[in-house]
Amino acid sequence: MFVEPSSTKLLPDPLPEPYIQPPYTLILEMTDVLVHPEYDRKSGWRFRKRPGVEFFLNQLAPLFEIVVFTHEVGFSASPVIDGIDPHQMIMYRLFRDATKYIKGTHVKDLSGINRDLKKVIVIDCNKAATELNERNAIILKKWEGNPADTTLVDLLPLLQTIATSGVDDVRAVLDFYRQEDDIVAAFKRNQARLREAEQARLQKLEQQNKQGRSWGGMFGR
Repeated sequence: MFVEPSSTKLLPDPLPEPYIQPPYTLILEMTDVLVHPEYDRKSGWRFRKRPGVEFFLNQLAPLFEIVVFTHEVGFSASPVIDGIDPHQMIMYRLFRDATKYIKGTHVKDLSGINRDLKKVIVIDCNKAATELNERNAIILKKWEGNPADTTLVDLLPLLQTIATSGVDDVRAVLDFYRQEDDIVAAFKRNQARLREAEQARLQKLEQQNKQGRSWGGMFGR
C-alpha cells in the first residue's frame, strides 16, 4: 500500500529552450474520465474508450502539457493509455505510487508535480482525489460507457479559451465556475451572454455612427 508518493518530484523540470514547453499543464484521471472499465466472463476486464478522447488530446496537446495521473497501477494502466493515445499526445504518466493515500482515497497532491500551480488544471471524477488542490480541479460526472457522451468535446472550448487567453492564474477562472453543477453548461451560458453583450455594443456603436452621418449631412455643404 502506497501511503506517500514514491518521489517528492513527480515530473522532470520543464523543457529548456529550444524545446517547446506548453505554458499550461493539464492533468487527467484515466478511469471514468478517459475510459470506462467493463468486465465479462469471456474477455475479462476491458476498457471502453470515451467518445472524442483522441480528438480531445490532439486538440489540446499544442496548448497544454498533458499528464495522465491515475489511481490505477502502472502495469495495468500503461497499455490502456497506449490504446487511447496512438499519436503520443500525453507527455507524462503518473500512477498509484505517485498518490497520497488519505482516508481510503488515493489523493493527487499537486505540490509534488514540479509545476507552477497557477498554470495547472486537473480533471477528475472523484472530488476527494483532488481535495488537496480543489481550486485547480474540474470535477466531471463519472462516464459509465454511454456511447453518445460528448463531455470531452464540450469541454474543449473552455480549456482552449483559458490557454489562448494567457490566463495568469487558472484557479481564478475555475473559482468563477465552482458553484455550478455543470461547468461546461455554465461556460456556454457565460459565452452566450458575452456574445449578446458584444452584439449589443456593436449595434449601439453602429446606431451612433448613423446618427453622426445624418447630422453631418444636415449641416454639411
